[in-house]
Amino acid sequence: MTTALFDTWTDTYDRWFETPTGRLVRKYESTLLLEFLKPRPGERILDVGCGTGIFTQEVLDCGAIVTGIDLSVPMLKKAFIRMGNASFTGLCADMSALPFPSNSFDKVFSMTAIEFVADARRAIAELDRVTRKGGRIVVTTLNSLSPWAQQRQQKARNGHALFQKIHFRSPGDMCSIVPERSVIKTAIHFQNNDSVACIPEIERSGSKKGLNTGAFLAVQWDKA
Repeated sequence: MTTALFDTWTDTYDRWFETPTGRLVRKYESTLLLEFLKPRPGERILDVGCGTGIFTQEVLDCGAIVTGIDLSVPMLKKAFIRMGNASFTGLCADMSALPFPSNSFDKVFSMTAIEFVADARRAIAELDRVTRKGGRIVVTTLNSLSPWAQQRQQKARNGHALFQKIHFRSPGDMCSIVPERSVIKTAIHFQNNDSVACIPEIERSGSKKGLNTGAFLAVQWDKA
């Protein structure tokens, strides 16, 4: 099952973000997340699919009070170790059936988790439900228009167990399942095998052109 697959990826996931390319991916993804989410001190924020807490930490550093959920116990344990922070709490839960009352959080975000959910519309409805009126939701996913997704699809065809569970979606796909008042942007316009020295310029160019083919697809809206 998918949960067990995540359990075995805990260390691999963290190690990848420590590679030269991985550190740049983290930088650009964090920048777009914070641009869209705009976390403020004291806000109650839910991190859906927090994993080992790599991006959770960025939000905590802004002074927010964060609750993280994840399907994987080993990943959640790593998040607790990483945070060591009284402003972070976490529990195992499914993003399609969140264990919180409606209007519980000021803001909600989910980093590259919804691609592991077949019924994305249901998950989006849950994120919206637990957000207070006027609160903000940010969802990110792997963009099906990106060569990164195409490479993962090839690995899935070759038997890669985790990538076989992914539902890749395009900007148009995401627009069809979120409220009409949403904003969409992509990042990570470079490729995994691009020279690290060239990556900043590639990313600047892709962002300036407003390309919709970046591997990291982010959508943001405020709850009506």
